[in-house]
Amino acid sequence: MNLREIVRRHQVLLIIGVGMGLVGAAATLAQPWMLGRLIEAVALDKPIAWTITFIAVFFVADAALNAGHAYAIGRAGENIVFDTRRVLGGRLLRSQFPAFSRLEHGDVFARTVSDTSIACLVIAQALAQVVTSVFMVAGGIVLMALLDWKLLLATVGCLGLASGGALLLARQVRIAALKNRENIGAFGSGLQRVLGAITTVKASRAEERETEELARLADRVRHSGIRVTGFSSLLTPAMNVGTQLSLAVVISWGMARVATGSLSPADLTSFVMYLFYVVSPLVMLFMAIGQIQQGRAAIQRVTELGGIAQEEEEEAGPGQRPERAAVEESAPAVRFEGVGFSYQEDVPVLRDVSFSLPRRGLTAIVGPSGAGKTTTFQLIERFHRPDSGTIHVAGHDTATLKLAELRSLVGYVEQDAPLLRGTIRQNLTYANPGASAEDIARALRLASLEDFVAGLPDGLDTRLGERGAGLSGGQRQRLAIARTLLQRPEVILLDEVTAHLDSDTEAALRDTMAEAAGECAVLAIAHRLSTVVQADRIIVMEEGRVRTIGTHRELLASDEVYRRLATQQFAAEDALT
Repeated sequence: MNLREIVRRHQVLLIIGVGMGLVGAAATLAQPWMLGRLIEAVALDKPIAWTITFIAVFFVADAALNAGHAYAIGRAGENIVFDTRRVLGGRLLRSQFPAFSRLEHGDVFARTVSDTSIACLVIAQALAQVVTSVFMVAGGIVLMALLDWKLLLATVGCLGLASGGALLLARQVRIAALKNRENIGAFGSGLQRVLGAITTVKASRAEERETEELARLADRVRHSGIRVTGFSSLLTPAMNVGTQLSLAVVISWGMARVATGSLSPADLTSFVMYLFYVVSPLVMLFMAIGQIQQGRAAIQRVTELGGIAQEEEEEAGPGQRPERAAVEESAPAVRFEGVGFSYQEDVPVLRDVSFSLPRRGLTAIVGPSGAGKTTTFQLIERFHRPDSGTIHVAGHDTATLKLAELRSLVGYVEQDAPLLRGTIRQNLTYANPGASAEDIARALRLASLEDFVAGLPDGLDTRLGERGAGLSGGQRQRLAIARTLLQRPEVILLDEVTAHLDSDTEAALRDTMAEAAGECAVLAIAHRLSTVVQADRIIVMEEGRVRTIGTHRELLASDEVYRRLATQQFAAEDALT
């Protein structure tokens, strides 16, 4: 993600805003000079009507230009925040799965919500403030030099000492702000960790321990925040000391020179006004520098997050659905040929895996933990790319298919069947927002959810809580399968969907799986024997390899590993009856 490119899209509005600020600053700088001339006119008993009129016009113009400047810069800033969040959100959603899984989600939230706001506030408002403040200070100094260069030297000497101290403080503000942003991200991650497992926390009576841990993280944010506040709070007083000292010198020395006649009262009045007009933007300049120092930390964090590795750049326009890949009717639904994969170098998870799935029917994958079953699913979805070998879906090499085309062919139901906050309809049509009423009814029927949804007061418009709160585990699983069926995929991947269900719910879900298997290829990771027995064929995996393939009856007779797994399941199920 390129923040400069985002800012460049709104450069016209920024330039207009800065331009209005500069013209307003020029109008402001003209006022002391004109007041000096007004004093001279009064002293010489000259007409002052036109002078007063000009001063009034400049006051009004100054107010209008400053208002326009603030609006234009503020609007540009909000536009930049919007674009940054839109682009960053898109990059996170299209990020490569391994890169995203390494992130702390609380820190991602802090960077996306808080840091983007701070970063863009600095880019738009603080930088604009720097430009107008520098113009005001430079213009004021030039005009003060024209009035009396000796008083200007005294003023610059006093303000220069204060400015040097303010620059040192601004550097400390940046260092402290970076630490504060990091601590905020750590607190967000800690909060998300416990809120995501709130039932476990309560059941383990760990509320007090987790509260103390959150308090510890929050205290780190407090300490670093106080440090930022401390350094920031010294910026204005440092400049005020220089202002007060320079004002005392200018007034005392200037009045002495007025008394001797070497300086006119009108010029001294104008000079003192310019001193105030210069000091205010000078203070604003150093405050803006302080904001920029804080914002640099936020910009760094946003830029780092925006650089996350991408799967594919977006190709379809907003709201535009990608085309579905053509299907080769004679090709297997899925074919692995010599596939190898490792998460870490020299630690292979899959070794020379080869198998194919027919276009219809239920295939089960079984094997001990760590055999590579879930990794196989993730390779089909191209969450990861194989280190060796090829994977074909519906006759297409997944390495050459566009991701949108590949994932339109493959439906994936995870073990915990995550649902989104919203209505049942929104969750059901998530993969196919334009689904017709007939298609929705068909998916509900295949997933055995027709009667359940019909019995709800709001039907499909019933609202669900976080992760589908309001539904039982079996209902969530069947809704996730219905969502996948509505996608009309060529392959459905079921990742141990019956693992935590009671026998009645499991039986209903097995019927759903059988219905789905009549429509397309279903590949299910299964530990329960009841799921395996109904499979048309079974792939046995061990240590990252396909050990053998066959039916339940064939494998019981021929394969020792499968027989051991099945015997363990028989014993477990007998113990429950």
